[in-house]
Amino acid sequence: MMLSPRRRHRHLLSASCSRHWLAVLLFALCLSACGEGVTEANSPAEATAQEALHSEPSGSLIVYSSRNEQLIQPVFERYREITGVTIEYATDKAGVLIERLKAEGENTRADLLLTVDAGTLGFAASEGLFQRINSPIVNEVVPAHLRDTDDLWTGLSLRARTIVYSKERVDPAQLSTYAALGDPSWQGRLCLRTSKKVYNQSLVAMLISEFGEQETEQIVQSWVANLAIAPTSNDTQVMQAIINGQCDLGLVNTYYFARMQVKQPDLPLALYWPNQGEAEGGVHINLSGIGLLKHSKNVAAAKALVDWLVSDEAQAIFAGVNQEYPISSSTTVDPTVVAWGGFKASEQPLSDAYKLQPTAVMLFDRVGYR
Repeated sequence: MMLSPRRRHRHLLSASCSRHWLAVLLFALCLSACGEGVTEANSPAEATAQEALHSEPSGSLIVYSSRNEQLIQPVFERYREITGVTIEYATDKAGVLIERLKAEGENTRADLLLTVDAGTLGFAASEGLFQRINSPIVNEVVPAHLRDTDDLWTGLSLRARTIVYSKERVDPAQLSTYAALGDPSWQGRLCLRTSKKVYNQSLVAMLISEFGEQETEQIVQSWVANLAIAPTSNDTQVMQAIINGQCDLGLVNTYYFARMQVKQPDLPLALYWPNQGEAEGGVHINLSGIGLLKHSKNVAAAKALVDWLVSDEAQAIFAGVNQEYPISSSTTVDPTVVAWGGFKASEQPLSDAYKLQPTAVMLFDRVGYR
């Protein structure tokens, strides 16, 4: 594997910030209608990030990334233009990169690991790969439940794992919660991705965090009872099965929906935000995120990059290229994402995803979710 030099949301997201996010959403909607964008370079975090950037000498950093090249190259290229610092990166599956870092140990040339899902980041942290980020900027910009409790990683962009349904065969008034997907009315009408994928492991881990293991087991067991076909290998196949009439609804990450929507503007599917009641916890969210490697040889420069990655400019590129939600509350949301509408998101600490994934996997085995 060769290194190559290349290079809203939470209006949606937190009950504690709901008033702030409502204002952000309304502003973003206005900007989308007017075809304009905004940055808040005068915010304390933005100003500090810019100061850190321009104080860093030219040089290079190395990032190991499980995100595809086309999703990271634009943001790394912009960083080079601003600072003169070249970002070299190696891309591969997260598990491969983690094993590579373990094998390289203190001899690694890498400075940062960028990957997806809090469970994956938690695993990397448990393997002793990270050191504390210790960034006032990250602590200011990124809500605590979207960062590691021990400061070993931080989120960079968000995605919701939510309900997708056929606009032709499902009345959204029939939908309500994740648990309600197990109601008898959906028997033979539900599609799910395989339980072997980390996205569903994290979803169920967070349900365990919220509802407890016993109640979550009953929920997942009821999903399995309602399956129309065997679990598919990915979210795109879930949506295609709905389009083909094999099932009527399922669970997907929002950016998969966006990709299909771009290719098929008349897509006969829609998203539904579950668990929006006053006593309900909100939509499950997860993230892409980054950790500062324990054996980085360029710690100060690596921290400067992380600080910039949570700035408005970087967030607009990083989240926008994959139709995700920015981690920063002041970043304008991609118009495609805005069009889906706002929602209340779960504020369960995503550090729990890794801690409870083994419990989720054993639960899957007990209920026969493959």
